[in-house]
Amino acid sequence: MTKKLYVLDTSVYLTDYRAIFSYGNNDIIIPLIVLEELDNCKKRPNGVGVNARAIIRILDELREKGNFQKGIRIRKSAGLVFTKAPDLNELPVGYSHSVPDHQIIASALTVKKEFPTRKVVVVSNDINLRIKCDAIGLNAQDYKTEKVIKSRTELYGGFTKVLVDDQIIDRFYNGEKIFLSHLDEEKPELYPNQFVMLVSSSNEKKTAITRFIDPLIPFKKIPEQKAEDGWGITPKNKEQNFALDLLLDPEIPIVSLIGKAGSGKTLCALAAGLQQVMGKDASYNRMIVSRPIMPMGKDLGYLPGTMEEKMAPWLAPIQDNLRFLFGDDNLMLHQYMQKKIIEMEALTYIRGRSIQKAYIIIDECQNLTQHEIKTILTRVGHDSKIVLTGDVEQIDNVNIDETSNGLTYAIEKLKPYDITGHITFLKGERSKVATLTSKVL
Repeated sequence: MTKKLYVLDTSVYLTDYRAIFSYGNNDIIIPLIVLEELDNCKKRPNGVGVNARAIIRILDELREKGNFQKGIRIRKSAGLVFTKAPDLNELPVGYSHSVPDHQIIASALTVKKEFPTRKVVVVSNDINLRIKCDAIGLNAQDYKTEKVIKSRTELYGGFTKVLVDDQIIDRFYNGEKIFLSHLDEEKPELYPNQFVMLVSSSNEKKTAITRFIDPLIPFKKIPEQKAEDGWGITPKNKEQNFALDLLLDPEIPIVSLIGKAGSGKTLCALAAGLQQVMGKDASYNRMIVSRPIMPMGKDLGYLPGTMEEKMAPWLAPIQDNLRFLFGDDNLMLHQYMQKKIIEMEALTYIRGRSIQKAYIIIDECQNLTQHEIKTILTRVGHDSKIVLTGDVEQIDNVNIDETSNGLTYAIEKLKPYDITGHITFLKGERSKVATLTSKVL
């Protein structure tokens, strides 16, 4: 079979810097404009910058083995990687020579002319670029990051309802241990730490809220969390109560929370963290909070000052929640931050660490790629807990979507394991304005 030639767009490398290793023994073409765009992205203080720097290092290592114009073997049993200058005369009329995407198309057309017997495929996360390729007869495809679900509606929610005999609920409230085997013959598919509402088959208003752990462990009764359990926060709905149950459980070191703006996911995570770091029976030495540096809308560019001053705009939402939790005692909050009991860091600096005995919150995880979320989770050290929060409907990273982002990936991949727990918040609690606008706009 003739080897294919894959022309990879810049967006592919910014999503996965290891992309050149994903095409077996087929050859990879790198248009010169892609190298220029990677160079322009390498100083960005976020995951895009990290990926740009990583692929540049890989290419530099390959450069020592040969010549990019002639082709360099990527690795044993893999194809070659070439750089290619475009022949702009190959572009159709109307395609501007100064547009980077058009230069990538020109590179693909140049390769197609040079190797007429081989299939040339442009790979890009940019939908419009793929449409342009199709319009002029070029093969184009999306970069195949693993999509663990087909649509957002399939995402695991962490909660389900199960119809049971009326007497099961009575026995549960009488203190009898109820196991999965006690339910009807058609056993529901449940995951560890999934919340289950047992509903009477004869009276739908008769229910019991439980947490499933394992077929050999009885359903756990979920208590109403009180203000003293979560740093003064009383849950306003059952999802917040479920979240605090997971967040305060030392046996669950990985918790993920999804919810719309104002649903309370970040506030619950912070409140539970403060309680376990500074409460009477502290389980962790410190709380570390971070989030991806991903602007909404046009980026304002580089910010002046120290690292703390640069991070201030990105961490302002976290600061708002912390000020709310500390009330008027901002001095105490400042003191805890000075003593590094509460740390707020750029996600870039968490990558190389091994974090021991800490409560870690990563906010806005929907803007992380699958590789980035894996990198972060592997930083979690002994006796630490990590909480992932986000809203998969508000993704600002143009290289990922609702089905391929790191948060969705982590939730779906980790749900079968008993050291993880997840809940989706369904109701906004910030204000009537936030609730209404999140629904209708």
